[in-house]
Amino acid sequence: MADFWVTEAMNGFGMTVQVKREICKRQSKFQKIELYETGKLGKLLLLDGIIQLTNFDEFAYHEMLANLPFYAHQNPPRRALVIGGGDGGVLRELGKHPELETIDLCEIDEEVIRVAREFLPEIACGFDDPRVAVHIADGSEFIREKNAFYDIIIVDSTDPGGPGTPLFGEEFYRNMKRALRPGGVIATQAESPYLLPEIVARLHRAARANFRSVGYASILVPTYPTGTIGACVAGDIDDVTRPTRPVSPELAAKLRYYNSEIHSAAFQNPNFVRELLR
Repeated sequence: MADFWVTEAMNGFGMTVQVKREICKRQSKFQKIELYETGKLGKLLLLDGIIQLTNFDEFAYHEMLANLPFYAHQNPPRRALVIGGGDGGVLRELGKHPELETIDLCEIDEEVIRVAREFLPEIACGFDDPRVAVHIADGSEFIREKNAFYDIIIVDSTDPGGPGTPLFGEEFYRNMKRALRPGGVIATQAESPYLLPEIVARLHRAARANFRSVGYASILVPTYPTGTIGACVAGDIDDVTRPTRPVSPELAAKLRYYNSEIHSAAFQNPNFVRELLR
């Protein structure tokens, strides 16, 4: 089959990627899962037609979503929860931290995990970590049952409108706060201010209503429409926008995007985003 093109289109924007072949196409109980081999970007994963990752740039998103809350925390976290993240990328990045003792993952769609483990082993290798416990459940329900348990909570969700919709409301942020131990920090997938400004503003309001320190960090991911996505980082600490500890030389050698300087710089927003967050 000749090369063809796959397009994500949303809210007036689009991203089109040239692909060589279809690797996998499945319909789960929740969403359509598609995986392609591209000519330039490695493998391409879509859920309900929305680009989730490519081998080319997934490291940027996964490293930042995992390390922003890890280094914002005053002490090295011991217990982590990932909600969503069925591809395993955030787990892979958390697994680089020997200080973590417990890493729970709550994913609503078991089929995403199956596809990732079968076809994306370079990303899904995080599932092989013996500290990881997988829970197939709705993250908004799972979090209700936890009280003062986790040091960091990371929400690697799909966009609102699919199975990730309950993860974008203020009640969910209240429940995350209750599930944190003192000094705990959250980081959530917080969309692009160019693509979904109203969602960015909503998440920031929900975080501000529950946490003392809140920041919106920009992450450059070329294969997402508009080329950028955000993380909402929050906690009842002095300042989530500054790392509290340096990255060890051993870990720094394994990271391609995150460092202490980019941690602080990512929270420096242009004027239109500052206005949006007010």
